Amino acid sequence: MDVVDFAKYMYRLLREREADLTQALAAGSVQSWDQYKMTVGEIRGLSFAREEMKALLEKTADDAEDLISS
Repeated sequence: MDVVDFAKYMYRLLREREADLTQALAAGSVQSWDQYKMTVGEIRGLSFAREEMKALLEKTADDAEDLISS
């Protein structure tokens, strides 16, 4: 596995986890205020990591949008 494949895999994994947590919040499955804060914090962290990864890919690849959309 090369670096680009790894980055694509991790980007997809982060995006899927963020979507799962967002769906859980929307469905009302959070049971307490503490769990809500933890979930929102994780979503923010995942979003930050995805955006940083995207920025790094854009610096190194001419067609980064195709890399992260697949």
